[in-house]
Amino acid sequence: MFQTEADQYAFEAAMYEQLACYYKYSNPQKYMEYYLKHYEAVQKLIKAYHANRIAHPQGQAQPAKVRVLHASPNAPAFDMYVNGQRVLQNLTYKQSSNYLSLPQGQYRIDIYTAGTQASPILSAIVPVMNNTAYMVAATGDASKLQLLSFVDSTYLPYGEAKIRFAHLSPDAPAVDVTMKDGEVLFPNVSFKQITEYLQVSPGTADLEVRTAGTKNAVLSLPNTKIQPNKVYTIYAVGYANKEPKLEALFLTN
Repeated sequence: MFQTEADQYAFEAAMYEQLACYYKYSNPQKYMEYYLKHYEAVQKLIKAYHANRIAHPQGQAQPAKVRVLHASPNAPAFDMYVNGQRVLQNLTYKQSSNYLSLPQGQYRIDIYTAGTQASPILSAIVPVMNNTAYMVAATGDASKLQLLSFVDSTYLPYGEAKIRFAHLSPDAPAVDVTMKDGEVLFPNVSFKQITEYLQVSPGTADLEVRTAGTKNAVLSLPNTKIQPNKVYTIYAVGYANKEPKLEALFLTN
């Protein structure tokens, strides 16, 4: 579950934005439908944020924290600019940055092939809210590079752990994330989708990523160690049918 209403609306806004982008050129009707849902979620997010500030007037707003993941298996190393200023340099495939601090607002993100600034390979507008942590992932094939924004949860009861799963493999089918014994943790996750967090007890588990609805494991994650007081995201990156091969990245908040 989401910690706050703002977390939920931020998740929905990012999801609907990506769906709108997906249908932008292939289905104008669906594009407009999801764009309006994105706009509505952003309005709810802003309303929830201001309601929280009114309810807690003594709390000092902290800037957003934003980190970046290079998850495109065939895209070159890149530099990233925020509102025209270079903030990251030579980020390579599977590499993630440290968190950057940004005041609340909307930011123009431009990504260039590392060491160049002739023409961006990707540009996007990314909104961020104070007191919120984000992961921004560059994903997809290099020819169809996209920027996805996910809210990172930082709330965790002492001694527990949380995990979620992000499907960032361009050619992999929808998948179920399961225990090896068959218990399904995250069902039917498609490319560009990220699940909600699942609170779990620390320990070691044998996990599998299976083609959705089947027992066909496309990725095995034996002896996965979940430590207390950590929040994990498992990112599936790479290709299911060509190089570089499908693999899992474990990142913690």
